[in-house]
Amino acid sequence: MKASGVLAAAAARVGPAIRKQVITITDEAASRVHHLLLQRQKPFLRLGVKARGCNGLSYTLNYADEKGKFDELVEEKGVRILVEPKALMHVIGTKMDFIDDKLRSEFVFINPNSQGQCGCGESFMTTSTSSSAKQSGK
Repeated sequence: MKASGVLAAAAARVGPAIRKQVITITDEAASRVHHLLLQRQKPFLRLGVKARGCNGLSYTLNYADEKGKFDELVEEKGVRILVEPKALMHVIGTKMDFIDDKLRSEFVFINPNSQGQCGCGESFMTTSTSSSAKQSGK
């Protein structure tokens, strides 16, 4: 049997691959998202990125009634989060957390793609954004 036949046979035994989620959600974040969606009576929270801040990109969170054609759906721990297509390459592998202490109450994103953050933590830069800035002469 040729190597390609061996691989095909192995793939058939394993079955369809389980696809890893684009982002992961901590229990604290899931609980807060669930609370917010119930409060607003919305089925989805949409995660995106917007060009702003001193490091190029900032996270956006909005309520959504339906999944867009190219949105990536993340269903984890009883909540549904849509990731906007233009945000995908910037947030793959990100962990979404929620912090609630005496100083702040906010979602926090632990992003392995981040190449830097501004001092206040409101904006970040990925390899893609730094490459775009260099190409545009910034």
